[in-house]
Amino acid sequence: MCDTIWNDWRLSLKDQKGPIGVFDSGYGGLTVFREIINVLPQYDFIYLGDNARVPYGNRSMETVYQYTLECVNKLFDLGCRLVILACNTASAKALRTIQQNNLDDRQDLRRVLGVIRPTAEVIGCFTKSNKVGVLATQGTVESGSYETEIKKLHPDIKVYQEACPMWVPLVENGLFNCEGADFFIKTNVENLLQKNPEIDVVILGCTHYPLLSHKIEKLLPPSVKLLSQGRLVADSLKMYLERHPELDDLCTKYGTSKFYTTDSAVNFDKKAGLFLGRRVQSEFIEV
Repeated sequence: MCDTIWNDWRLSLKDQKGPIGVFDSGYGGLTVFREIINVLPQYDFIYLGDNARVPYGNRSMETVYQYTLECVNKLFDLGCRLVILACNTASAKALRTIQQNNLDDRQDLRRVLGVIRPTAEVIGCFTKSNKVGVLATQGTVESGSYETEIKKLHPDIKVYQEACPMWVPLVENGLFNCEGADFFIKTNVENLLQKNPEIDVVILGCTHYPLLSHKIEKLLPPSVKLLSQGRLVADSLKMYLERHPELDDLCTKYGTSKFYTTDSAVNFDKKAGLFLGRRVQSEFIEV
């Protein structure tokens, strides 16, 4: 039955229902995806990891936009009506341009959402000092997206950022539990806290970073809350679908998930379980 469903989604899309797409440059988006399927277990999903071109964090705005657009279009081709960019770098460097330039000419209802806005919307509920820290990739920090989005909604909140260029490679290569990783994590966390001693909330601005949270928490004062994005994004998506029943009606609900990678499916399956919490079986796909 499931094979028939997936094949049907590849047919004409004008009036066709389809799964929700979840995109990330690699494995990190699986930490968000895990929370999404916990909150919305009845929906169908396609996860696409662009593992062949990871990491995105140190690439130019133009390159990230092009890569992200290619993957979004692939998910549209697979039948998705709604695509979640479960990647902070893609959300920071490509989301707005895609929303403004690449969706207007589509006659049927399709949407692309990111992970930064949902975090910005609720950050005011977590900070008392109005001093918020962000640990993120170089690309996300340089984009200024967190500061921009938070300022729009909470003009009194001051945002301090720290780029952590080594963290994604450490996670992707399974080295985040080694002693060498501790040096980089400690250095970046201390750099962030030194920017303002009143910081009382730290946002993990990369979907890979939850795998480092146990190390990060040990370096934070008890008064500082560490905030991961997964559940925030999942709850925001649920509310979004409730507010947009016309889009919700176009999302199929058989409780299935399918996984694609632009690199080796064997390698993806070996590492994906670490992020998702269960075994997966993926397929290679070209974008």
